[in-house]
Amino acid sequence: MKRMFLALLVALGCAVAHADGDWKTTLAKVKTLAGETGISGFMRSDAPDYITGKFERKDAEGKWLDRPAAPSFDGGRYISREAYANDNGFWVIDRTQARTLSAGAHETKIGEWVGGYFDGLGNFVRGHEVKTLFGMPYGVGQLIMIPLCLIMMYLAIVKGFEPLLLLPIGFGGLLANCPLAGVTTPEMMTGGAISFLQSGIPVMTGGQVSPGGFLYYFFHFGIDTGVFPIMIFMGVGAMTDFGPLIANPKMSLLGGAAQFGIFFALFGALGLAAFFGADFFGGVDPIKAAASIGIIGGADGPTAIWLTSKLAPDLLGAIAVAAYSYMALVPIIQPPIMNALTTKKERLIKMPPLREVKKIEKICFPLVVLLLCAVLLPSAVPLIGALMLGNLAKEAGPSVARISDTMSNALINIVTIMLGLSVGSKLACEKFLSGTTLGILALGLCAFCVGTAAGVLMAKLMNVFSKEKVNPLIGSAGVSAVPMAARVSNKVSLQNDPTNFVLMQAMGPNVSGVIGSAVVAGVLYKLCM
Repeated sequence: MKRMFLALLVALGCAVAHADGDWKTTLAKVKTLAGETGISGFMRSDAPDYITGKFERKDAEGKWLDRPAAPSFDGGRYISREAYANDNGFWVIDRTQARTLSAGAHETKIGEWVGGYFDGLGNFVRGHEVKTLFGMPYGVGQLIMIPLCLIMMYLAIVKGFEPLLLLPIGFGGLLANCPLAGVTTPEMMTGGAISFLQSGIPVMTGGQVSPGGFLYYFFHFGIDTGVFPIMIFMGVGAMTDFGPLIANPKMSLLGGAAQFGIFFALFGALGLAAFFGADFFGGVDPIKAAASIGIIGGADGPTAIWLTSKLAPDLLGAIAVAAYSYMALVPIIQPPIMNALTTKKERLIKMPPLREVKKIEKICFPLVVLLLCAVLLPSAVPLIGALMLGNLAKEAGPSVARISDTMSNALINIVTIMLGLSVGSKLACEKFLSGTTLGILALGLCAFCVGTAAGVLMAKLMNVFSKEKVNPLIGSAGVSAVPMAARVSNKVSLQNDPTNFVLMQAMGPNVSGVIGSAVVAGVLYKLCM
């Protein structure tokens, strides 16, 4: 035993002596480990330099360590842009640069330092100021976000609120707020040749690319490209029965009415921008921000993510959490609205059974919808096409059963995990802890309530002109939370009359709401791009 202990000490001593060729260097690294723990991370006051672009370290003589010396403009001689740029940013030395960089809310002046980093493709990413609620330090913000993410996971696991999504979203947020873990750090290129575009923005070539965190790659592959929401729609289509809508097409009016919530949130967001200033959404164009926030009113998470990733990716964390949170809270939010807007007599209306839909109708429906979308609204084809592909595979029969089964099980489950983690990565404190987030959450709640109310009121209006009465409770299913909203309509109906099942009738407006929100997203995308 003693010999083994001595051999271990000798081996450890040799390892230390030969590490980096100098045991003192290794010992110095060990001493710095204390500053790289999560405890020290929670005590930081500022966000990482690559986010803020500050890079303000100086040596004992006051010279910059992270940037070249500031340019001197005396003598009127020509100043090379490349001479005053490095891996961490550049000095603004002419009017063209100043004009280009002043496109946002901040006015850039000649002689100003612009910090940031070069991404994996060599494009320059400018740093930005990080503002957290009440001016709290960055590390404290991370510390606050951790219990918030734990609460999301508690709601998913214990309360059963949309667990398949809230669990990975909450865990992704937990990972994103672990200090110094680097799971969301982007790819960064360093040490390459820097040149400038005509606009005055630098690019780098031939540099060494340091790998990013794994959540960065999840987000870049699935959310930036819009692939994950489209794949989710394939799975949703493979699990959805359009039969109730085909059997009673007028139920599409209820799905359309529920989209009023989208426009309520859209105009509400524009109102916030007008009241608090155009910079309320953190530099995002108010029109694009309003369009992205509006989709929350449709209670359609994949559509909200798809549109936001195209128009306002910086708002993705708050919008995705709002959309999926209100989807999960459908059983709590909707019943009081439904009961308040309907009478006991209306809630007791019994609707006739739906006719049997032929197989040929179910096969032709997705093809007709896709072709109509292609002719009338091409911008919505990616979402509608994916939805209809999944549904066509479901209805085609045993010949493509394996495709349908993969879409509705393995594919959607894998993508849901990766999408949830990707969205959770945007719950980093610099993205989430802001007044903008509170405004988005409030607008999302109001929009969801308006969408529910609009569906119920549309059903009541239909009863004024129709001989065949519609139970107004199914109007609330016009929001796109499939199939939960339809189940809630059925549950409230059974509470009033245990024999009055309206689940199948409610599925009509429910699935039409999915199509409606995708169409509205396509329209908004076309108008805002």
